[in-house]
Amino acid sequence: MFMYFLRPLSEHFILFNLVRYITFRAGAACLTALVLSLLLGPCVIRWLKKVQGQGQPIREDGPARHLIEKKGTPTMGGLLILFALTISTLLWVDLRNGYVWATLFVTLGYGALGFWDDYLKVTKRNTKGVSGRTKLYAQAGIGLIAAIWISSLARGPLSMALVFPIFKDAALQLGYLFPVFGMLVMMGASNAVNLTDGLDGLAIVPTIICAGVFTLIAYLVGNHVFAEYLKLNPVVDAGELAVFCSALIGAGLGFLWFNAPPAAVFMGDIGALAIGGALGAVAVATKHEIVLTIVGGLFVVETVSVIVQVFWYKRTGNRVFLMAPLHHHFEKKGWAEPTIVIRFWIISMILALVGLATLKIR
Repeated sequence: MFMYFLRPLSEHFILFNLVRYITFRAGAACLTALVLSLLLGPCVIRWLKKVQGQGQPIREDGPARHLIEKKGTPTMGGLLILFALTISTLLWVDLRNGYVWATLFVTLGYGALGFWDDYLKVTKRNTKGVSGRTKLYAQAGIGLIAAIWISSLARGPLSMALVFPIFKDAALQLGYLFPVFGMLVMMGASNAVNLTDGLDGLAIVPTIICAGVFTLIAYLVGNHVFAEYLKLNPVVDAGELAVFCSALIGAGLGFLWFNAPPAAVFMGDIGALAIGGALGAVAVATKHEIVLTIVGGLFVVETVSVIVQVFWYKRTGNRVFLMAPLHHHFEKKGWAEPTIVIRFWIISMILALVGLATLKIR
């Protein structure tokens, strides 16, 4: 929005010419989202405490200390992330860009689903919320619409293909199956972040790291010169997603201020489902779905731990892990929460560096 108001003024004041550049608007979006989060956070938390009373219901089959240490903490803090992210994006992005609108559609659609889930948990005072089948159907519908939308915006021979990192010309043409694949990527990313969101600060920092990597990826594939130099597959107009990803970084940092151990507020499904879906949508739009599985490898491992646990328990009656997702396994082993969280952050950073390396090794 600022782009349209400030750019004409550049004729009179050269400084306003900066809004032409994605890099400037990305930095401004990050700062705007951070300031909004920090300013509104205390008010949002007080309101959530007031309307929720006893806060988020705690799983009785989870680690025993959670019933004591986390009792009464309000949930649905993802509202703060979504508000700061959306407002900041709309203020600094080129509003004519279809990729941004498709990504916002996924983010807010999954956020609405998460809000419904959190609302049922808080009002019914249990941890069930929306049924798993209903949640998957809703995610599939939103994801498929967004994937078709993104496919309609893409151009070139690789618009409906799965592109492999490292190899210059390796791609798998999916044709009309590409929207289904894109839907699965968004659903998988959304649920993976949601499963990881179990300890204070555990999910939001890896999300910030992923968003940072995809800020760079979106800018590079959207810039023909850089894409050609790095032998990346260019995606026309995808550069504006760098502004969205930067806004996600700022909103995430602002939320982390209040979610750092001991958390004053939990993200809830409204935040976890939304930001996971957002990362999935950006990966699909920039043709870097496989890189997302590398950079977001922590989310993948957490999800796999749940799948393995459920499969093996149903098959043998025994558990592979003391408790799933994986972070609860380490809690059961006696690791302190900050130790788990910080070590997982370190792993996320290492995976991000590996993901970034794929941009050059071609």
